[in-house]
Amino acid sequence: MDNLNLRLADDGDLAAVVRLRDDAARWMLARGVTGQWQPGELSEDHFRRAVKRGGEVWVAEAGERLLGAWELWWEDEAAWGPQPPVAGYVHRLMVDREAAPPGTGRLLLHAAERRVAAEGREFVRLDCLADNVRLNSYYLDEGYRAVGRIAGKPQPGGAPKSFTLLEKATRAIR
Repeated sequence: MDNLNLRLADDGDLAAVVRLRDDAARWMLARGVTGQWQPGELSEDHFRRAVKRGGEVWVAEAGERLLGAWELWWEDEAAWGPQPPVAGYVHRLMVDREAAPPGTGRLLLHAAERRVAAEGREFVRLDCLADNVRLNSYYLDEGYRAVGRIAGKPQPGGAPKSFTLLEKATRAIR
């Protein structure tokens, strides 16, 4: 996808990122994935706070169209506990299911992995809803390995949930 532009989001992007996340939540619900995301759970302030805490919000666009986004954090004590600075943590990877070509999510995941590797971190980590078998398999197929499980992780705007903890060594990233 030659015309895909990846960049850090700015404040003017946040309403579109919220819409993208809500659309992704509706897409999941329509396919019976009920425990993952709910429309309206996150606001622009959620993404602003992520950046204020030292994280990054990335967007992928083709022309003027937002095709995807993700958050990248440099620590995630809520899921992983206190850790030395050896990893980057990918959160809320999402694509526009109406406009993004097949494989866009994989491109965004690989971009996030390269960003973590560029910072000299040893691992890319993420957590995945434990009950979402299809999504867990997707990450395993992408070279991640399950390294743990966390029950009752607090959620912004929702009830605590259980997650599979997954990681991939950056040395495996091309």
